[in-house]
Amino acid sequence: MEKNRSSDTVWHHATVTRVRRESLNAHRGVILWFTGLSGAGKSSLSHAVEEELFNRGCRTFVLDGDNIRHGLCSDLGFSMEDRVENIRRIGAVTKLFVDAGIITLTAFISPYIADRARARSLVPQGDFLEIYCNCPLEVCEERDVKGLYRLARRGDIQNFTGISSPYQEPTDPELVVDTGSLTLDESVNRVITFMQQRGVIDLVQ
Repeated sequence: MEKNRSSDTVWHHATVTRVRRESLNAHRGVILWFTGLSGAGKSSLSHAVEEELFNRGCRTFVLDGDNIRHGLCSDLGFSMEDRVENIRRIGAVTKLFVDAGIITLTAFISPYIADRARARSLVPQGDFLEIYCNCPLEVCEERDVKGLYRLARRGDIQNFTGISSPYQEPTDPELVVDTGSLTLDESVNRVITFMQQRGVIDLVQ
C-alpha cells in the first residue's frame, strides 16, 4: 500500500468512457509532454500548438509549470524531492485528462528521466508523447527573459536546472524540436505534422 493511501477508497467506473469521449471529440486523447531547459521554449510552443489545435476544433488544455505552482503544487519548492513530487502530481493529472479524451500539453522542465518515465507508465503505450525542446544552454541564457540564469550564476538561486542542478536529456523521445534554431511557427508545424503522422488528429482536421 502506498503511503497515506486510504484503505476505504474504491475506484468507481463511469458509464461515459474514454472511447465515447474520443468519439465525440473526433480525435484521440494524448499527452504531449514538452521537456527542456528553462528558456528552451516549452511554454511558448505548447501554447502555440494548443492555439492551432483549438482552431481545428480539438479539445485541449495546457498544464504550464509556473501556473501549476500557483495552485496544485504551491506547497513545493525546487529540491530534488519536491521536483519529483511535482512531476508525480502532474503525471496523475495528465492521466485524468487523457481519460477525458483531451489533448493535454505539459510545459515542465521535468529534468529527471525517471520522473518522465513514471508519468509515461501511467497511461497506455502511445498515449504519452515526449517532445524534447532541444535548445543549447547558451541560447537559453541569452533569452532569459526572467533573469533566472543570471541569478543562478550569481548563486542567488539554488538547484537551478542546467547550472546547479542536472538536466537529463531524453534518450528516446517521440519527437525532437530544435527550438534553438527553428522559429515558433516552424516548431508548431513540426508538432502538428507529427500528431497527424501518429493519428492523433486527422490530416484534414
